[in-house]
Amino acid sequence: MISHKAKYALRALVALARADQDRPLAISDIAKSQHIPKKFLEQILLDLKHHGILESKRGKGGGYILLKPADRISYGEVLRIIDGPIAPLPCLSITAYRRCADCIDEQRCETRRVFSEVATQTRRVLDTTTIADAVAEPFETQLAS
Repeated sequence: MISHKAKYALRALVALARADQDRPLAISDIAKSQHIPKKFLEQILLDLKHHGILESKRGKGGGYILLKPADRISYGEVLRIIDGPIAPLPCLSITAYRRCADCIDEQRCETRRVFSEVATQTRRVLDTTTIADAVAEPFETQLAS
């Protein structure tokens, strides 16, 4: 499961993608519209800023805007920034591989073999779905597809 922090990050990015890209959105406006605790949102937006996803503007009329276009921000990228590796087992992680402590033979591990396919398909979906995709069509339409 993804964390609350990751869900909040994705919701904030969707709000920013829907906003006028010429005017920054204030943290308080994002927090209120997305029902996210403001202090928590501040940390999340700073993480995304440090990773080159967002840009902040100070002063009156300040706030956050997308630094990268919404169609270049994948769900996978955001989840890795916020929650870390996307893998059901440490031995399947691309960015943080670690042999399982109880592993006898990684090449013959049945659990690894099954979850390898799960990990591959999950990464495929998350790495090809963008924030722009999320705002492109209504949720009901996506479910009907």
